Amino acid sequence: MLPDELLSQLNTEFPCRETQLRQLAALYSTHLPSPPLLCAHGLTATGKTSVIKSYLSASEIPYAIISSRECITGRHLLERTMAACLDAREELSARKVDRRPYARTESINTLAVSLGRMMEDWDGGKFVLVFDGIDSQREAPPTLLPALARFGELIPNLSILLISTLPLSSALHKPGIPHLHFPSYTRQSLLTILNTSPPKIFPVPPSADKFPGYTPELAAEDDAWLWNRFLGAVWDSLSKNTGRDLVSYKNTSLRLWREFVRPVVDGTFGTRDFSRLMVNRRHLFQLEDSVLDRIISTPDTTATATAAGKDVLPATPAAAKKAAALGAQHDLPYYTTYLLIAAYLSSYNPSRTDVTYFMKHSDKRKNRRHHASTKLSAKKSRKIPRHLLTPSPFPLDRLLAVFRSLLDGPVPQVADVCTQIATLTSMRLLVRTGQGAAGDMLDTGMRWRVNFGWEYVRRLGRSVGVEVGEYLVGGVDV
Repeated sequence: MLPDELLSQLNTEFPCRETQLRQLAALYSTHLPSPPLLCAHGLTATGKTSVIKSYLSASEIPYAIISSRECITGRHLLERTMAACLDAREELSARKVDRRPYARTESINTLAVSLGRMMEDWDGGKFVLVFDGIDSQREAPPTLLPALARFGELIPNLSILLISTLPLSSALHKPGIPHLHFPSYTRQSLLTILNTSPPKIFPVPPSADKFPGYTPELAAEDDAWLWNRFLGAVWDSLSKNTGRDLVSYKNTSLRLWREFVRPVVDGTFGTRDFSRLMVNRRHLFQLEDSVLDRIISTPDTTATATAAGKDVLPATPAAAKKAAALGAQHDLPYYTTYLLIAAYLSSYNPSRTDVTYFMKHSDKRKNRRHHASTKLSAKKSRKIPRHLLTPSPFPLDRLLAVFRSLLDGPVPQVADVCTQIATLTSMRLLVRTGQGAAGDMLDTGMRWRVNFGWEYVRRLGRSVGVEVGEYLVGGVDV
């Protein structure tokens, strides 16, 4: 077993994993025999790979680790396994290994023969072969897991360690396999792990002239105090229901931390005014932006405006929702945008008004709104604006006619209108209605209606320079 000093060092590096480290120390020792097969399993972000790799490195047991995430096919996994074993042998023996006998590893049988030959020529004691994420291997042969489970019995001094998300008892077809379980971290365990390295409240230490008694020791104490209470608030409001694993919890906390302590850095609150700080920054724990992962990060408009000397009101859930609704718009092609505008006008305009609004002549826009307002003033029965009513169904030929009238020039051949209509239907922007909804999508007798509202089509129209309200019967004053 490992000395107590090394075990204590590993426990400090990996808190809340003392039981797993002691089990590894009992199973993998330099002077004692090890099991031919061990299955370590646990959910995502439970420290399986990191703990096992650190323990094998600290115990100085020769090992090779192969990540199934980096292997595209089953043969790729076999080739990487043999290459990793030869690299580990060269690193330990400090001499070059002739790789010509191990050049091709096409099957599991070839891998078994090559590993047996390598272990016969090497007198370095036991060797641990670790397969990380073996249960998610792509294009794996059906006999891969049962064969790997028996490698330790066929090859002397070889021990196989399989790391997976779930137990592999049924997939290995072998009874009596020892399993090492890595349970998910509890709330207290997560707080203990993240409290080991609290981030700083002040990115730049305060000046000694302004705060003469604020020493680095006092700053570290304030960082740990405020970070501990902030972690509890993040868990209770967000991570308990959205990100219970260590990685998600840490990312969410770090994403909110700098904005949370901004009033402290500005001098509005002190480092120990946690209650007042929570009331002032409560909107951070009500938004979903902190728990959504994005490839492209959103710009920090608050920090930019603050640096420019402007006063910025803190974001609220209602304001963020309104901004998202106003800014949300599909990045659609040019002719697809006109198709959606034509579909909206076909749904909300009566068919009898198409000649008035879409006739191709020089003064088609002349006095259009005046004509509509005069007609409405003469007939007082309609009091609700048309864009607030339910969309009406329309045939495909009418949609194409309105679409063609909205464009000034000819439609090029590259614009496949029928394909774009089918794509818009799959996006649920256009919906088929009536008894023929289950028939051919591009049938001329099919009837359609739009599945979006006035705000969306107005933004679409303005993106291509079209005021949709001018083409709507009765006009729109908003």
